[in-house]
Amino acid sequence: MTDRQDPSLIDYPCEFPLKIMGSTRAGFAQGVLEVVRRHAPDFDGATMEMKTSKRGKYLSVTCTINAVSREQLDALYQELCDHPMVVMVL
Repeated sequence: MTDRQDPSLIDYPCEFPLKIMGSTRAGFAQGVLEVVRRHAPDFDGATMEMKTSKRGKYLSVTCTINAVSREQLDALYQELCDHPMVVMVL
């Protein structure tokens, strides 16, 4: 059995949008920003796009980062998915 990694379908570096969803509550957007900046230190928080759901129960935050590697994206997705305020990451 060989240990091979599938080739990436993404050409790095590139702009990569992440949509992070969670319940609308204090600290959600700031928590997301802190995680994103740990993995993409050059991310400008002023570019975050936020949208509440129709009834206001959920908030989606879109962060477009400069992705430099698959490992960076994998680690970022993992930390976001493990965050207690995050419901879903696309």
